[in-house]
Amino acid sequence: MHVLAISTVSDQDKFWSGLKKAHAKLPRGTAWKVAVASRDGARAVNIITGDSIDAVRDFFEAHAGAHATTEYVEADAANAVGLPR
Repeated sequence: MHVLAISTVSDQDKFWSGLKKAHAKLPRGTAWKVAVASRDGARAVNIITGDSIDAVRDFFEAHAGAHATTEYVEADAANAVGLPR
């Protein structure tokens, strides 16, 4: 499933540093499709594929959770435009 991780970032440097470290430690069966920030860095959207929202949440929070408040939702991949497979 594709999971949207929509974050309000409190510490940009630590948030992105944590995500870069997380990217190097992706669990088997997990893929990072998109990571993008708003121009001011206060918001970020990541699209990660994984077995479940809970699995993606646990992984993401372990690396960047202390530096953002993040909402996790399943993407509607069937109606997405340009979503990498």
